[in-house]
This record gives sequence, structure tokens and C-alpha cells, in this order.
Amino acid sequence: MTKHFFSDTAVLLGRSLRHITRSLDTIITTAIMPIAMLLLFVYVFGGAINTGSESYVNYLLPGILLITVASGIAYTAFRLFLDMKSGIFERFQSMPIARSSVLWAHVLTSLVANLISLVVVLLVALLIGFRSGAGVLAWLAVAGILILFILALTWIAVIAGLSAKSADGAGAFSYPLIFLPFISSAFVPTDTMPGPLRTFAEHQPVTAIVNAIRHLFAQQPVGTDIWIALAWCVGILIVAYSFAMVTYRRRVA
Repeated sequence: MTKHFFSDTAVLLGRSLRHITRSLDTIITTAIMPIAMLLLFVYVFGGAINTGSESYVNYLLPGILLITVASGIAYTAFRLFLDMKSGIFERFQSMPIARSSVLWAHVLTSLVANLISLVVVLLVALLIGFRSGAGVLAWLAVAGILILFILALTWIAVIAGLSAKSADGAGAFSYPLIFLPFISSAFVPTDTMPGPLRTFAEHQPVTAIVNAIRHLFAQQPVGTDIWIALAWCVGILIVAYSFAMVTYRRRVA
């Protein structure tokens, strides 16, 4: 059964990846907004923001990476919605394939597409001055956090794609997720915020994830931030996966 699942997922993943390669503009479009925000904040607002660090682009980049993921997963919900409306899911159900492999193919496609977008944004950041002396283990830790973050948000996208009534509605769920980094330590230190807003910013998941990535890039002790970040990512992933599978079973029943 496990072998059956992996082989089915691999075949369906190939199908989804072919769709991506035929529309590379999707990945480019996903990266354009984060890159525009990166350039805007570094060159327009950066000189007026005091973060206590030497380079604002170094401070800013972790938050921009999370925004890149949040904007990219909207396409996963959109593609899943189109598959649902086209009747392809019903055809898959009539075939001897593992039922969950259909969803996992979309999720893994999202992972690949988002990692490509992250690399593009990172290359732009390097061009405008981002520098890190982090070692291989630190970079692997950053990659691990980002992969967990992508998977967690992608399963939320799966719920949206399965539940949406329209194509526009399928991607609309991502707007609050894109906005969330603005109320965190992604752009400015949280101690500059007023009381209630500061409390929310310090205890929401984006702040812990941003701080962990920032400290890893800067070769600073990550303290408890990395464990809090991992707990948020894994917790959201488990809950989103569970709700996604329940929603999927109801839709295809």
C-alpha cells in the first residue's frame, strides 16, 4: 500500500510539475511582489527605520521570504479549485490509485514552486547587499524551517481550494497571511509598537519564525525562538492536514 501511494504520488506530481513548467510566469508573478516590497523597504523606508543592525536588508529578508511563501500558496488553492471544477478528481477516484496521492501531488508541487521563488528572492537580496556568514548547518536549519512553513501553509491552501465557491475565493485566503508579517518583527522591532499591538506581534507565529531565521543568518544564538518556530510550523501543519483530509473526504464521498 505504501509503495502504491508513493508511485501514484510521483506520477501525479509529474503531471502537476509539467503544468508549472508550461506556465513559469506563475513563479515569476509570485516572486515579483516580494521583490518589489524588498526593494521598496530597503531603498525607500530603510533609511528611516532603526533596527539596531548594520544592514536593513539583512534584518528585512526573513520576513520577505515568508511573504513570498504566503503569496505563492494562493496558486496551489487556485490549481486545486480548477481540478475540482474540471471533474478530474472524479476521474481519479474511478482509477485504482491512492486517494490522498492527488492532494500530496499538489502539496509537493507547491513545495517545489515556492522553493524556486525563494531562491529567486534570495538572489535579488544578495544583489542589493544581503550578506550572511552562516555555516552549512545554519543554512540547512533555515531551509528546514522554510520547508515546514511552506507545507503548513500549503495544507491551509488545500482546505481553501477544496472549499472555495469561485476561483477568486480560492486564493483570497492568502491575503491575511501576507498581511500577518507586517504585525510582527519582520519589518521593525516589536518594542516600537504600542502595547496591545506589541503583545500580539510578540506572540504570533511569524515573529518567532522570523527571529529564528534572522539569528541563524547572523550567526547569533537562537535561544527558544527556533523551538517556538518549529512548534508553530508543526502544529499548524498537523491541524491543517487533518482538516484538509476531512474536507477532501467529504468532497469526494
